[in-house]
Amino acid sequence: MRQDYASLDGGKTAAVRSMKPIRTFLLLLLCLIFSTQVAYAAENGADAAIGVVVGYLASVLFFDVMPGEGNMPFIVAWLIVGAVFLTFRFGFINIRMMGHAIQILRGKYHSSEARGEVSPFQALSTALSATVGLGNIAGVAIAVSIGGPGATFWMIVAGFFGMTTKFTEVTLAQMYREFRPDGHILGGAMEYLSKGLKEKGIPRTGKVLAVLFALLTIGGSLGAGNLFQVSQAMGAVQNEVTIFKEYPLAFGLIMATAVGIVIIGGIRRIAHAAEAIVPTMVLIYLSACLWILFVHAAEVPAAIATIVTEAFAPTAVAGGMIGVLVQGFKRAAFSSEAGIGSAAIAHSTAAVKYPVRQGFVALYEPFIDTIVICTMTALVIVITGVYNAPEYASLVAETKGAALTAAAFGTVISWFPIILSVSVVLFAYSTMISWSYYGERSWTYIFGERYSMVFRVIFLAFVVLASVTSAGIILDFSDLLILSMAFPNFIALYLLHGKVADALKEYLAKLRSGEFDRERDSLARGPR
Repeated sequence: MRQDYASLDGGKTAAVRSMKPIRTFLLLLLCLIFSTQVAYAAENGADAAIGVVVGYLASVLFFDVMPGEGNMPFIVAWLIVGAVFLTFRFGFINIRMMGHAIQILRGKYHSSEARGEVSPFQALSTALSATVGLGNIAGVAIAVSIGGPGATFWMIVAGFFGMTTKFTEVTLAQMYREFRPDGHILGGAMEYLSKGLKEKGIPRTGKVLAVLFALLTIGGSLGAGNLFQVSQAMGAVQNEVTIFKEYPLAFGLIMATAVGIVIIGGIRRIAHAAEAIVPTMVLIYLSACLWILFVHAAEVPAAIATIVTEAFAPTAVAGGMIGVLVQGFKRAAFSSEAGIGSAAIAHSTAAVKYPVRQGFVALYEPFIDTIVICTMTALVIVITGVYNAPEYASLVAETKGAALTAAAFGTVISWFPIILSVSVVLFAYSTMISWSYYGERSWTYIFGERYSMVFRVIFLAFVVLASVTSAGIILDFSDLLILSMAFPNFIALYLLHGKVADALKEYLAKLRSGEFDRERDSLARGPR
């Protein structure tokens, strides 16, 4: 039954009035922080300014929860435990419903009662445009160079369990999404935190966590969705276009201009640009991966054996097995965003009758992004041996993952680093415009629509800042911001997973009884 917006108007107006002082305070605080950091950067350098923020965040999120030897950051443990719990709680739904998800994507269960702005496939494509990017190219190379080949194994494990996490958060996003009077949809972790926890009798806690998530998403969009993308893209391009080594600021200004042209136009222009860029680049990249693996086909079994062996008995890796595991899970979270809650914003707009249907579709996001594409990249890195080759030690030391991947491809296809550089820029570009939307929606959730342009300007300023900041400090900054989003998001997943379980049980009962087939047949016959 549709809610009457007129009846809710008074309550919403009162809620907006009560939030106005908080929004004003947060806006002033963020502006103060931003201006302070700019002034600090001008006096001490951009690295020093970002380093201060990194230090504060790391002390909170990366404190060690592992007794004895080894180091297990709290936030990584939070992701691991949550993903494993949900996978067992839902009976390995990430395996059982993959086939059904394909049928949904093919439109077999489309219903005339489904409401939304885009199709399930379009929502998946939009989310993938944000996740399939430099996390698959640069992030994997960084994971292998720091954690050794064994990090690949734990990335795959994280992707496997992350599929269930993605199912849960997307289902909740569908359940708690809000249909606006103008026809647009507002959904994501902000909504299921505020509304879901209100149902649990803790509305204030839900609102606080929703605002916290929105703030962290804003930070994540500026870090992982902006600074990291520009830094890694520039690292790959500088090897081919040397002028950017002397004038890195020029690269930042060019990227800021290109991004600004799209994001100023809003979500429609963002979606159109992403749709045009991503498929071609993914095809080129995967084709190159397959060609290299074909050329080195005889070495693939040995590479797989090395990955598995090094996962449990790593050599020359700080922290031993735990150190490798942490690197794998960190890079998997950065790549697939499972447990982060960002992609739920895109999936909430899908037109489905039952929320769990889009949850099933979302299973393919970590599968494609992490288990398929990241694994192929890792195999190329391991087989070519660039991760421990002395001639590429400087790239490893400076955490220039995209440049390291380009070097790996260059050992087999001499001209491919040029193509990869173009791919890297376009991958970074598509990720940036998608994440700018996530950040803007979160900004709007807190401050309102009329301040959305403020965020766009800040986002473009960070594009320029990234070109004059070292890759190492940016990697740390990006990790902290995007991983921190998992803290409020997983609180909602823990508290609301029972509602997802009930919806799943009801859906599976209808599926087994043949009710969905009867619905489809009735729709095909039409009214009599």
